Amino acid sequence: MDFSSEQVKRLAELGSDPDALPAGFAGKAEANRAYQSLEKAGARACAEGIRRHLKGGGRPELNLLKESLAGALVAAGFTEVATPLTVSRSFLEKMGIGPGHQLTDQIFWVGKNRAVRPMLAPNLYSLMVDLLRIAPKPVSVFEIGPCMRRETKGAKHAEEFTMLNLAEFGLPKESRRERVRELAMLVLDAAGLPKDRFRLESEESGVYGETLDVVSPEGLEVASTAMGPHPLDRAWGVDVPWVGLGFGAERLVMARAAARGERMGLSRAGSTLSYLGGWRLNVPGKEERA
Repeated sequence: MDFSSEQVKRLAELGSDPDALPAGFAGKAEANRAYQSLEKAGARACAEGIRRHLKGGGRPELNLLKESLAGALVAAGFTEVATPLTVSRSFLEKMGIGPGHQLTDQIFWVGKNRAVRPMLAPNLYSLMVDLLRIAPKPVSVFEIGPCMRRETKGAKHAEEFTMLNLAEFGLPKESRRERVRELAMLVLDAAGLPKDRFRLESEESGVYGETLDVVSPEGLEVASTAMGPHPLDRAWGVDVPWVGLGFGAERLVMARAAARGERMGLSRAGSTLSYLGGWRLNVPGKEERA
């Protein structure tokens, strides 16, 4: 007799490693007793962790990560930009996302012709049109911000997520692939991850076609990369070689947890009402005594 799936889920929420839970109980009663003991200990640990986090003026790991990434990229010569949270229908169509595209049904529309951005790339393309006219090449920019897509919620997808997109336009064509690798390693290093254990894998993208994904030792895709000239460039009037990398910030937080030997889902890694400082909130409180 083992724990039920609901029990395993609850214990995982409280910080237990599902693979390390005891199993093979003599019967349901024995399994329930063991579960109650572990659940009580986990809830107590969460309550104590929350109190420590509040007393110490804790901050979300996601926010700390964003600051580290921004600092490293600025030091490397990139300029941070901040673009609108919404995009026009015409911008999405320039990305090839129109009727019949696989991403169309995942878009949150705001009225008829505007949508909450499902990615940062359209706004960065728009900026590049002006920057390439004004500034010497290469032009290197990045943005860190929220995006939204209609998703089937699970361990690897959430409707609201945070992207880091960095783009460098006006590079020598022959240096693009090496630059992608260099920038990927820069971000992984800034995130405090063991960059020598990550790998680049070819993958098909619904927007860019063939891309290179940055994959963790556990098999988690933390970023997708692309290079131009690309067929999408014509719609924007861009005609220089470029590289672009899009990192899921929450996935970087999950990869950091894995590097510490912890398991972490998106609901804990990202913006949440269920956790504080990594500790589950739906646990019993504690009576304060004089």
